Amino acid sequence: VLAMPFAHIEVQSTDGDLHIRLTRKGKVLMTRGKPRPPDAAADLAHNRPKDYLLVPREHGAFLRALGIADRRGQVRPTMQGKFAQVNEFLRIIDQTVVPLVRGGGPMCLVDCGCGSAHLTFAAYHFLHDVRGLDVRVAGIDVKADLVRNCEALRDELGWQGLEYSACTIRDFQPPSPVDAVLSLHACDTATDEAIASGVQWTSRVILAAPCCQHELHHQLDAASFRPLLRHGILRERLADLLTDTFRALALRIMGYRTAVVEFVSPEHTAKNLLIRAEAGLKRGQREFVREYATLRDFWKVRPAIEQLLGEGFVRLLSVE
Repeated sequence: VLAMPFAHIEVQSTDGDLHIRLTRKGKVLMTRGKPRPPDAAADLAHNRPKDYLLVPREHGAFLRALGIADRRGQVRPTMQGKFAQVNEFLRIIDQTVVPLVRGGGPMCLVDCGCGSAHLTFAAYHFLHDVRGLDVRVAGIDVKADLVRNCEALRDELGWQGLEYSACTIRDFQPPSPVDAVLSLHACDTATDEAIASGVQWTSRVILAAPCCQHELHHQLDAASFRPLLRHGILRERLADLLTDTFRALALRIMGYRTAVVEFVSPEHTAKNLLIRAEAGLKRGQREFVREYATLRDFWKVRPAIEQLLGEGFVRLLSVE
């Protein structure tokens, strides 16, 4: 206020009026008043509601239990980004996973690197309570304290279709055939573990939004790109793009139709890329094998996804 070239400010809102006055001695005086009757009804045509699958006014109790909403059922300011991410992830699940199993048996989803399990809980709630599907959702995380917290909340909610495991992604054994593998911002090569495990579990859908990834950062070596690689931030961004490119190509080689898309606006998270893969291609198509090998050999790298997919993937590469 002191930096503004005004001695008196009045702010009107529908909740009330705010009066701010700056005295000659530099003292700030502030008072609040009741809202004045408006001269005309406010035109809110520009204020379009967000098209969320989990609308706070309808799912407030669940969102409060998850810590996303406050006691009034409104999304907390600090959770707006997470709320948007989860909703958009659910939209993609609704578009890609639900059509595969509707009318069939129980659906099985595995959330790899679930952390505090906002996505795990939301996926179960949406599929079971909103879509009315028979669903089992498993959350995996290496942090035992987070898993205990998730189990406590699950028991408090009385949800029977949720299971949590404190283990690595590679050590987890799915309780039934997997329909979808989810991974929302699993750090570094944990995303590769989620993708590789999804392939080995013959999951019908793999949805992975990568987070921080460092494994190629120091492997990159190409003389013609030395001016780019000299700068840390440019090297980092290039490594991120290449990492996700190798992941997408590896999935295509393993028989998945794959796309890399933005799943949420950058205002909600800078890590807004999603690798979306659906089973249905023939494995080992030469075009994709050739692209992968050429890119890998040019940059002189050995991506983690290649190592995690194991001998079956290596054999497909050797065909070329």
